[in-house]
Order: sequence, then structure tokens, then C-alpha cells
Amino acid sequence: MTSAEATADERAELDKALYDALDPLASAIRSRASGLSEAGSWEADPVDVTLSVLAAWKVVDEEVKRLTAFAAATAGSYGASYEQLGAVWGITRQGARKKWPDAVPRRSTAPKDTALELFGGTAELAQDPTSGEWTWTGDGADGTHGAAEGDTGYATKEEAAAHAGAFLREHAADPS
Repeated sequence: MTSAEATADERAELDKALYDALDPLASAIRSRASGLSEAGSWEADPVDVTLSVLAAWKVVDEEVKRLTAFAAATAGSYGASYEQLGAVWGITRQGARKKWPDAVPRRSTAPKDTALELFGGTAELAQDPTSGEWTWTGDGADGTHGAAEGDTGYATKEEAAAHAGAFLREHAADPS
């Protein structure tokens, strides 16, 4: 990734755009605080005028923080890591995780697929990465193939294993 540093010309253009955007907001804030019209609010006490500008910058700062968190979460949803987010922001991976705690989806530490061997047969349990539901497919000891019915998905791995186990028990090898 290229440097995120702005050139002097880019900074000058950004400053102008920010001041142009800030002016109506500062006028509205000053007008509400003073009761004067927006046009006349700049003729008030210089301290009050500059405080209204500061109040407008606070609104802008809060909005920039919100939009920054949204951008970090969007990058995280596309697969960016906290290390990458931190590098762009000029902070550590840990700093990025603290700044945007929900930006990067947590990876599950649970195994996504599990094998089950019972009654001489085998079954595979699998978790759908999108829905999180569990399903199973299996081969009984008697050669019968089975699977979760239709679009059936189970909320937990244990529930899918119970259904797969019942299938394997039903299709155990004939002891004779």
C-alpha cells in the first residue's frame, strides 16, 4: 500500500473544503446560541464566535470518528486484519483492536468439520460458514448412505451428531 501522507497541496485543498463545510455549521450553532440571525452571528463577541467555531469542529470530529470506524469495519469485513488497519493508521495491531474492537470479525476456534465413527459406520459433521448451522452425511456399516434431511440444519454440533449417531446405530453391521 502506498503512503497515506497528504502532500502540501492536498492538505491546502482539504483545509479549504473543511472550512467551506464548517462555515454553515458554525453559523447555525452560533445563531442558536445567541438568538441572532445566521448572517449577524459573526458580529458577536469574538470569544463567542470562536467558541461556536470550536463547537462546530467538535461535531466534525465526532462525525469523522464515526466514519473512520465505519471504514475500518468495512475493511475488516473484506478481510483486512488488525495489523493492516493499524499500519494504515500508524498504530500497532493492539492499538487498532482497541480503537475499533468490532472491525475485524473474530475467527471461530472451534473445528468446522468433525468425523464421527460409531457402530461400524462413519459420519461427517460440517458447519455452514454463512448460517452457522450444522449438517451431517454418513455411511452406515451396512453400506447405506444418509444425510440430514433436505435443508435441515442443526443449531449445534451436538444436535447434528445425535442425528448422525441415530442413523449409524440404525445402519450398524448385521451381527450374524
